[in-house]
Amino acid sequence: MKNKDKKVLFQNQSKKQFLNLMPFVLVVVIFLSGVYVFYRVWVSRMEKFGQELIHLRSAMNIDSIRQYHILKVMKIIEKHNKEMTSLEAYEIASEIYDLSQKYTNLNVDLLCAVITHESAGTWNPRVVSKARAMGLMQVMPVVGCFIAQYEGITWTTPEEVLFNPIYNLRIGCRLLSALIEQYGLEGGLAAYNGGEKQASLWLANGRDPKYLWSETREYIPAVRKLYQTYQGQSL
Repeated sequence: MKNKDKKVLFQNQSKKQFLNLMPFVLVVVIFLSGVYVFYRVWVSRMEKFGQELIHLRSAMNIDSIRQYHILKVMKIIEKHNKEMTSLEAYEIASEIYDLSQKYTNLNVDLLCAVITHESAGTWNPRVVSKARAMGLMQVMPVVGCFIAQYEGITWTTPEEVLFNPIYNLRIGCRLLSALIEQYGLEGGLAAYNGGEKQASLWLANGRDPKYLWSETREYIPAVRKLYQTYQGQSL
């Protein structure tokens, strides 16, 4: 056989072998493509799962913090007002926590201290002072009527609005937060108890006690003491 013929025969055999291998090669290519696609889908799903897991853990952590503070407030309420139902105590505690998140200069322990002192240790949503301050945070009706409009609360009567513990808390916390923002913690407490004019004079004169009413002079350290007590308490 001539070299030319051998070359042709070899080429024909090579083509035949290549054609025979083509189906196998195609199967391998398709298989590898499928594996790659599956891998990409799997990676994408795992990344999504990882993100969802992070969000879930974050949500669980936030929820556990919320529940901790709610239970802490409920424990304080139970100590002072054993007649309050668990449902009402839970609603009040939930609102206190939510308001502590809404106002960055307020926290659960501070609010509990203010409420305990303002309500004369009763945590009674219907408590009324000699000066006619009403509810958990002892809001004066004229002040409550003014602030209610900013909270989207329809003012009907002082009793209907201020004996509602949720409305009372929202109005009281809005006022307290604004006063602390303006005068600092102790100045804000002085203003909440004795009025802004008195607090301004007190601060402007180096916190000289003579510029405070006797009630306010006792009010500030009393609330701070309760605040420190609640800060040190756990479940």
